[in-house]
Amino acid sequence: MAKNDFDELMSIGIDIGKDAFHLVGFDHSGQRVLRKKIKRLALVTTFEQLPRCIVGIEACLSAHFVSRTLRKLGLKPRIIPAIYVKPFNKGQKNDYNDAEAIAEAALRPNLLTVSEKTQDQLDLQALHRVRSRLVSRRTATVNQIRAFLIEQGITVRKGLRALKISFEVILEERKDEISPRMRMILIGLYGDWLWMDDRIDTVSKEIEQISRTEENCINVMTVPGIGPMISTAMVAAIGEGEAFDRGRDFAAWVGLVPRQYSTGGRTVLGRITKRGSRYLRMLFVQAAKVILMRPHRWHDFSFGEWLTRASERMHRSGAIK
Repeated sequence: MAKNDFDELMSIGIDIGKDAFHLVGFDHSGQRVLRKKIKRLALVTTFEQLPRCIVGIEACLSAHFVSRTLRKLGLKPRIIPAIYVKPFNKGQKNDYNDAEAIAEAALRPNLLTVSEKTQDQLDLQALHRVRSRLVSRRTATVNQIRAFLIEQGITVRKGLRALKISFEVILEERKDEISPRMRMILIGLYGDWLWMDDRIDTVSKEIEQISRTEENCINVMTVPGIGPMISTAMVAAIGEGEAFDRGRDFAAWVGLVPRQYSTGGRTVLGRITKRGSRYLRMLFVQAAKVILMRPHRWHDFSFGEWLTRASERMHRSGAIK
């Protein structure tokens, strides 16, 4: 494949797979001039032979790695959210049709793209995902311990602390009611719980340490209710936020603005859209709940007067939104 054979290439779409990539390219007249399947390891050698053009990549695993690799080669990668690629799909689903849709979407001048993440952002994002998985597993383990105890006719009040304090007491005082096998099962689950507590603490401390040294995190933590977890999660997701023109654009991306269904000059707003990052949205809602639980601090915030009036006329859930 000679580079001169594709001098007229204007855009290329890449459908990223685990081991193979599918490429479809268009020239300036909109004609398809490239249709090729390559191995992942042949990415660099293949694009070294192609002219410098726009390369569309659907947002997915390894999209940021591929984008950085192509940018080093002088190309113009664009990471496109899957929801914006879907309208360009034609025919039945296959890898080449997906790549063609990505190539067409990449040519749209007003299409919103995903900001390319640095390796530091990906590392920080990985820490949050590990912590989130551990917290989820810990919750499942605690719920299983509670379920097994209920099967033995033993109930414990809500909260991790209440169960942790009373667990050994229950095993000692109710040893006649709990079979030896069930006792060993419960002890094993309790050991898993303690191990996950240690892992969560380790990952949390690493995230907090990053928040104290990362300038963007320090700036974000000046906002009331924002601490190390939310600030680092935001930096991992959006970097410096250059993809957004205003704060409301970021709120729309997270999914915290009302869903709009307006027509004929009539504006109809519904519930929040819940689009974008579910993890970030959960953290923001938790932070809002913490602020609402401390009304004596509201006067310290610039939005304190508004929050006081809002709390008088609406439910707490509405004030959070």
